[in-house]
Amino acid sequence: MKKRGIAFTTVGICLMAIILKNLIFVEYKVEGVSMQPTYEEGRLLSINKLGIYFNSLDRFDVVVFHPPNSEKIYVKRVIGLPGDELYYKDDQLYVNGKAVNEPFLPTKENPEVTKQTGNFTLEEITDKTRIPKGYMFVIGDNRLQSRDSRHFGLVEMDNLIGTVGDRK
Repeated sequence: MKKRGIAFTTVGICLMAIILKNLIFVEYKVEGVSMQPTYEEGRLLSINKLGIYFNSLDRFDVVVFHPPNSEKIYVKRVIGLPGDELYYKDDQLYVNGKAVNEPFLPTKENPEVTKQTGNFTLEEITDKTRIPKGYMFVIGDNRLQSRDSRHFGLVEMDNLIGTVGDRK
């Protein structure tokens, strides 16, 4: 009788662990080249679905989300957060008037690589000077091959699925 109770308890704990793991963490397979060289097409990413409820997003976090008016799933890097003013000029990101380094981008030492990110302001794309509460601005690391906030505008935080747990 005791052995049966231990077996049921063990099985119950294992089932709970599996269920919790699937509710908190999911895997996402990168589709496309928009996050190269950070994440190659086909790479499996571990997505933390629960962290978005307890931790605030940080600039440059990599997130998985549904773009506006779509059920597709995208993976991009957070560039702008609520309250931010942002723009690009001469391939340099400016947030709230200050130049911000983007160490994850491919080096600009390659003479064949010209401007990776065209000049733009937040206002040109969204008609807003600051990112409103509940929204974020995202861009893929492969700027020349990414469909992102430069094309579809701001992303609602409610469309966020989770953050990438693998930051290799």
